[in-house]
Amino acid sequence: MRDNGRVTSAIRQSETPAATTPPRLIATDLDGTLLRDDKSVSPRTIAALAAAEEAGIEVFFVTGRPARWMDVVSDHVHGHGLAICGNGAAVVDLHGGPGAHRFVKVRELARENALDAVRLLREAAPGTAYAVEQTFGFNQEPAYPKLHMEAPDILASAEDLLAPDSHTAGEPVLKILAYHPELDPDAFLTLARLAIGDRANVTRSSPSALLEISGPGVSKASTLALCCAERGISHEEVVAFGDMPNDVEMLTWAGRSYAMGNAHPDVVAAASGRTVANNDDGVAVVIEQLLDERR
Repeated sequence: MRDNGRVTSAIRQSETPAATTPPRLIATDLDGTLLRDDKSVSPRTIAALAAAEEAGIEVFFVTGRPARWMDVVSDHVHGHGLAICGNGAAVVDLHGGPGAHRFVKVRELARENALDAVRLLREAAPGTAYAVEQTFGFNQEPAYPKLHMEAPDILASAEDLLAPDSHTAGEPVLKILAYHPELDPDAFLTLARLAIGDRANVTRSSPSALLEISGPGVSKASTLALCCAERGISHEEVVAFGDMPNDVEMLTWAGRSYAMGNAHPDVVAAASGRTVANNDDGVAVVIEQLLDERR
């Protein structure tokens, strides 16, 4: 067991019943949380994940990433092989490796809702550019900047991409990405939530003014809750980690939750505890402590 001094446990808050419940599942975000800033998984973190699985604790990666970007952790999914992607829009079996994943559950954004969200946000925030994330495809407007790891399959307006007779109409929409070149990221999030209302779920995970728009009620928390219910796992038996606003619902839902040392203020407020930053292996620090508590 490594000694990280007084900064580990990450700053425990007062004990709750959940804090004394043995964990059965660890749910962790990836970027800014499990992954270091160079997108690597450290040897210490790899060892901690393996030790948790060996101890009978399932590990779920719960991320805003699409399934095709999961190669960074596909070697560490262990037995069940499942990950929650797209902020809860999909549960994916990663056993096949990069490019061969299988969608186990899809919680799509209905095109009607997506078109409503685009229309309302265009009115509320002129200058917003859009991209459409689908199960296998990625398409965008010409004005949408190069923010991602890949070139789009199709360049067209969001309205054309989401039309019922679009070339992509046969493939479920997982989320809409909305980028504004000038607005403050948190102000953009607040504005979009007010404008779109209950037609879709709006969140963000980027340091820029980039929003992620999913189906109503679709979030990391709601899909994680479904996966846990299928396994007979209660929320008190879940330990969750995150760093950005798209993690807030999951951290609030889990019995024990940790905000990273580099976390957004809303995440710190939502979590029941804190750990050190992602570059200092904050997830591994807590997992090591959890396993030590079981001995």
